[in-house]
This record gives sequence, C-alpha cells and structure tokens, in this order.
Amino acid sequence: MRALTGIQSSGKLHLGNYFGMLKPALELQNKNAETYLFIADYHALTTIQAAETLRENISEIALDALSCGLDPAKTAFYRQSDVPEVLELAWLLSVVTPMGLLERCHSYKDKLARGIPPNHGLFAYPVLMAADILAVQADVVPVGQDQKQHVEVTRDIAIKFNNLFGEIFKIPEPFIKKDVAVVPGIDGQKMSKSYNNTIKVFTTQDELRKTVMRIVTDSKTVADKKDPDKCNVFALYKLFAAKDKCDQMADRYRNGGIGYGDVKKELAELIWQYFAPARARREQLQSDPGGVERILRAGAEKARPVIQNTLKRARKAVGLE
Repeated sequence: MRALTGIQSSGKLHLGNYFGMLKPALELQNKNAETYLFIADYHALTTIQAAETLRENISEIALDALSCGLDPAKTAFYRQSDVPEVLELAWLLSVVTPMGLLERCHSYKDKLARGIPPNHGLFAYPVLMAADILAVQADVVPVGQDQKQHVEVTRDIAIKFNNLFGEIFKIPEPFIKKDVAVVPGIDGQKMSKSYNNTIKVFTTQDELRKTVMRIVTDSKTVADKKDPDKCNVFALYKLFAAKDKCDQMADRYRNGGIGYGDVKKELAELIWQYFAPARARREQLQSDPGGVERILRAGAEKARPVIQNTLKRARKAVGLE
C-alpha cells in the first residue's frame, strides 16, 4: 500500500496537524506502507508572500515532522518545490477539471468568508493537491475530516481524466482516524492556523499552559454536572489520556465536583509529557543544521522518479509525447 500526505509550511505544527495528518502517516510508515510526505510550500504561497517567512516555515515544519517520528529511511520526505513535475501534472489535470467542482470546495468558500483576498492559486488549490496525490499513485491519503473533500475532488478529477485518456491514475481513498476526525481549537472550531486557535506542539511549557487555559468552555461551576461529550477540553483530553483515565474523568464530569480549570491544568501536563521525546529529538536535529536539508533532498531524489514516470504517462496519454 502506498500512502501520501502533505503538510503546509504556513506556520508551526499544531495538534490538529499532528493528529489529523502526521500521526496517521507515521502509523502507516511503521506498518511498512510505502509512505510519501511532502512540505507543501507551493500551496503556502497562496497565503504567504514573504520570502524569509516561507523559508523559515519550511525549515521549522521539517524539523517538527522529523522530531515527531518521521523516519526518512521509511518515508520519502521532500519539499513540493523540489519536484516541479507536479506543477506540469497539475496543468494537465486542470484542463479536465470542471469549474463547478472547484466552486463547491468548502475550503475556498471558507477562506473568502474570513476575508482572505481571492486569487487563482487559492481557487485552484484542490487541483494542485490532486496532482500531489496522483503523481505518486497513492492508495490512501491520511487527512483530517476537514480535508476529506479535497481527496474526493482528487478522485473526481482522476476518474474524469481516466475516462478521457485511459487508466493513468490510481483512485485514492481518504484515510481518516475516526477517533480524531476533527481536533477542536481553543475556540471550539476546528483547529487551524487560519483561525488563530491552535495549540502548538513545540512551545515552552509556560506558553502551552497559557494557551490551554484559554480553551473556551461553558459557564458551569465546579459543583455542576457537565457533559464531557460537549466539552472542548475533554475532546482534547481524550487524545492524550489512557482509556481508564478518560472514563474516570468522564464520570467526574457527569457527577459534578470538578472545575474546567483543573481539567485544563491536567491536559496541559499530559500534552507536555506526550511530546517530551519529540522535544529531545528536535534538540538533536538542531545540532546538525545541514542534516534536515540533506534529508529533504534525498527524499526528493526518491520521490522524483515515481512522479516523473506518472507525468510521462499522462503526457503521452494527452498527446504531448
């Protein structure tokens, strides 16, 4: 089985990125799936137009992924921009992509609703994402629930291309961890850099605690009975605590006698301990500044022949070769 996923170089790795995309990809990697993971720097250009910021983000997100357990011996880890063939493939896909398909994409409409200026890159984002996926002939794509539609769009585009030009592309399936389909941000919406509601994976303990304490809750008092299934704090708590601890906490919610502040403090400590090994690995990686660059270039060299072969077949199918 071949798996591919990408992570945007638009900011720090947060819990939504980790549980929605990175952790499932690492699990597949460790089950001996043929895994590809790329830094989506072309995609990031739709919202970042500061060169130094983009360079810094690419370096940081690469460090973050490697620190969390990405193994370059098992996963082809590369920058999207190091494999420019993906852009040509995106054009071949774009000429068979109906406008209506893109106009229905939730992500584009959501960004417009939040005042992000529309541009062609933002609108055509799903076509480039389709090229990323189809270029390596992925079987599955680890994503959060909010990205499922993009995989569905990829499937639609691939089917249309195959119907017109022959069976060139494998039709991928989304790989969504049902227990973490949507990770809530501190405001209760899905966790997203765009909403400025994230909990960063790599931060100071003090900053982590302050962020967790800002998670929005209702106004119930310590004595009040509470519904754990309607609590943003408990939704995050479940990601880190063992099942028996979750069951105990859920009982305390339903019986009353525990305040949200106490749960938040416990959650902050759980998060800090969970990522302790990753922080240690990050320190080691930072001691070799050129190491991450070597890993990314080696990953591109591994992925590029696969992508070049797909592009060659697509070019021949449409009549360019």
